[in-house]
Amino acid sequence: MVTGFNQALNLISIAAKAGKVASGGFLCEKALSDGSARLVLIAEDASANTCKRFIDKCTYYDVPYKVIGDKDLLGHRIGKEFRTVLAITDEGLANQIALKLELEV
Repeated sequence: MVTGFNQALNLISIAAKAGKVASGGFLCEKALSDGSARLVLIAEDASANTCKRFIDKCTYYDVPYKVIGDKDLLGHRIGKEFRTVLAITDEGLANQIALKLELEV
């Protein structure tokens, strides 16, 4: 049986293939400030400073976020080596990922 977490990871891969993911600190901050970020995912093993920075930005810009997985897992799901933070920029995919992660959007 596929869990909601695994389904969310599969949707992240689909979003990446569709070009609907901003990855890394700089691109995620840009996506938040320009209004294109619909959901932000932060690695559990991100530094405390990085977590606080993105949680504060998500709160300020009213974008849902979730601390999930580790850097290697997030990076692997988008075809990169590792990523600390991802922003999903497609509203439909972001809503589906949030639903699988039991997040309120």
